[in-house]
Amino acid sequence: MTNRKYIFEALQGASSFLKSNGREEAAARIILQHELGLSHAGLLASMREELEEEKFREFWDKIELHASGTPVQHITGTEEFYGRSFRVNAQVLIPRPETEELIEETLKIAARYFPEGNPSIADIGTGSGVIAITMKCELPAAKVTATDISEEALAVAKDNAKRLNADVAFESGDLLEPVKERKWDIVLSNPPYIGYEEAPDLSDSVRDFEPHTALFAENEGLALYEKMAAGLPEIVDKPSIIGFEIGYAQGEAVRAFLKAAFPEANVYVKKDINKKDRMVFCINE
Repeated sequence: MTNRKYIFEALQGASSFLKSNGREEAAARIILQHELGLSHAGLLASMREELEEEKFREFWDKIELHASGTPVQHITGTEEFYGRSFRVNAQVLIPRPETEELIEETLKIAARYFPEGNPSIADIGTGSGVIAITMKCELPAAKVTATDISEEALAVAKDNAKRLNADVAFESGDLLEPVKERKWDIVLSNPPYIGYEEAPDLSDSVRDFEPHTALFAENEGLALYEKMAAGLPEIVDKPSIIGFEIGYAQGEAVRAFLKAAFPEANVYVKKDINKKDRMVFCINE
């Protein structure tokens, strides 16, 4: 660590340090914004200002944390999702941009089948609550319930719902168990879908810092899809929408699970912005 008198010097030094340690240079800006309490525009406007020594040391400590593998989101405590800021920690999966595409496709289909904008929605394995809370914020008249087996994750999700003024009901339990006593219009889930055998290939910032209960599943990552598909016919209405986020190689397997459960439904695999299979939808009319 070297002393940096000005903000731009601190940013340049941190960016170079992260790059030399195999991390994204852009993380330096995010961490510096967090440390100084500035927006991106505010940081740019402050580049020639002097940086207090104590602030620099606190900033550099966080840079070293990230260089050693700690995710940026665990350092800042937040992640942006669908235009909103969500609190995250080591108890929940860090939201990914691909999950925003699950939201977008669901909203598009929901507008066709539930034009009044008030469907009942169940989010299975909610984690930080991003899917359930976003759906409630985008469809204020919807009745949204979110489940998770982790009490620690539910605590984070409840806090996010409160902060974003989203009236979401939260239930503790395994997969569909907490929501099986009623019928639902929309069921969404981004469950654990990485096979345990894939763990050595993951980046250390994912494998060593994110909760394994939110990452890994049996049967090459397919176990929870198969279990949910088997139980869904008992809990969905007609019409209904089921949307799963998946691993890029799981599209046909998950499609087959849902097609077996709903032989007459329209079941399709949708690619993400990177042209990889990322979602499977089942429209049950």
